[in-house]
Amino acid sequence: MFDVVISGGRVLDGTGAPPFRADVAVRGDRIAAVGRLGEARAATVIDAAGRLVAPGFVDCHAHGDAVVFDREVQRAALRQGVTTFVLGQDGLSFAPGSAATVAYASRYFAAVNGALGEGPLTVGELLARYDRAVALNTAYLIPHGTVRYDVMGPSPDAASRAELAAMLRHVERGLSEGAVGLSTGLEYLPGRYATAEELAALCAPLGGLPYVTHMRAYGAAAGAGMAEVMEIAGRSGAAVHVSHLHGPADVLLPLVEEALAKDVDLTFDTYPYLRGSTILAMVVLPPSVPGAEPDRALEMLESGELDGWWPTLDAFWPRLTVSHAPGLEWAEGLTMVAAAERAGVTPAEFCRRLLVETRLEAGCVSARPDEGPEGEESVRRVLRHPAHTGGSDGIYVGGHPHPRGFGAFARFLGRHVRELGDWTWEQAAVHLAAHPARRFGLADRGLLRAGFAADVVVFDPDTVADAATYEAPRTLATGVGDVLVSGVPVLTAGELTGATPGRALRPS
Repeated sequence: MFDVVISGGRVLDGTGAPPFRADVAVRGDRIAAVGRLGEARAATVIDAAGRLVAPGFVDCHAHGDAVVFDREVQRAALRQGVTTFVLGQDGLSFAPGSAATVAYASRYFAAVNGALGEGPLTVGELLARYDRAVALNTAYLIPHGTVRYDVMGPSPDAASRAELAAMLRHVERGLSEGAVGLSTGLEYLPGRYATAEELAALCAPLGGLPYVTHMRAYGAAAGAGMAEVMEIAGRSGAAVHVSHLHGPADVLLPLVEEALAKDVDLTFDTYPYLRGSTILAMVVLPPSVPGAEPDRALEMLESGELDGWWPTLDAFWPRLTVSHAPGLEWAEGLTMVAAAERAGVTPAEFCRRLLVETRLEAGCVSARPDEGPEGEESVRRVLRHPAHTGGSDGIYVGGHPHPRGFGAFARFLGRHVRELGDWTWEQAAVHLAAHPARRFGLADRGLLRAGFAADVVVFDPDTVADAATYEAPRTLATGVGDVLVSGVPVLTAGELTGATPGRALRPS
């Protein structure tokens, strides 16, 4: 007798093998059998005839740190077959840190991660909050920027020997409490102030777990960012994972191949869209503005010290859309130009007001310069690389977020497998489940095999598709009907069951 049997489907087991007809039986939180199970009895039987059965997908880059408790965020992920979020991205999240550090991370990254509550908070305490409290699994990266702020505050100085030792203790404790790697955000603050030497030293305890980096440069300038990645890997011997690798394929892919040729253990994630999303302050303010000191930054914005800077952005305004504007919600979904017109001011002045009135908490969606057929072809070439793993970079904060959190994984399947043929179905299961599970040390996930954790997605290959758009970004994906997390049905006929079996995952 089994708890669940998924019968009559075609199985994508995550090994890269073509789909094969089989039943999947679950007992407790484990897969008990995969094969022709005939008249096997179970408390719950899911008819998967005409559908594909795959290991649950691992979103290698998700900003659900605070909002994963929101049922609508859980539904958005599960409707795409995502059963695990890897959190703690871009070097900024809520642990480990003092009350002041948690407050800083909450404020600085409010448009990305949301707000979780008050500190102090350890990695172990944060994982305990997630465990069995939500419908999907969570894994957590130690965020370097949070660690640096906890030790050094907003200081731009190089770390002293004592400060580096204190940061290293944070990393070692976080790993002992269950973190799956170390992340950096080298365009954010205070991570921007770190040297390659500092980061390599903090990678020393990783022991095979990845150094995950939002590089210092992307797009056409990705060579500079990748050179630093290779330096850190060379100094530390760490495995490395590049977050949201985007830009021209003719620039990016040779850099990936160069790293692999130098024996760097490199993987990366990328999402299937040509626009990005982040905090507005990061993309519009010059490096001279100390964003890690919000009061000083606001003083500079209000004083007119930046009057000479704003004209340099004139060509940039049409590419920006307001995603999150607390107190100015009417502007969410409007381009910076359209919002400025409605307010009766220039785009530069509206942007300045937006930053001041939201106290730097505004978020934006930004179009890439290569948006169009050439950029689309680059995305396709990059995601076909065998070192690619799936990541949405999903941000769920704000009235008009980027659609990637609601559609990236369904878009991988519907557009890039069914419509364009960039992957086969079996390759999709490797890119989206097996490969990322291995990368983050989740040894008992990512495959449909007896003894593995029963994270399972059942989807219709003919109808799976993203429906979220830049105009309607919160529209749910279609085609994923049934999902199990740790053996428990969490999505049935496309709707949440109310169960919260999601585990806070630790390396195994």
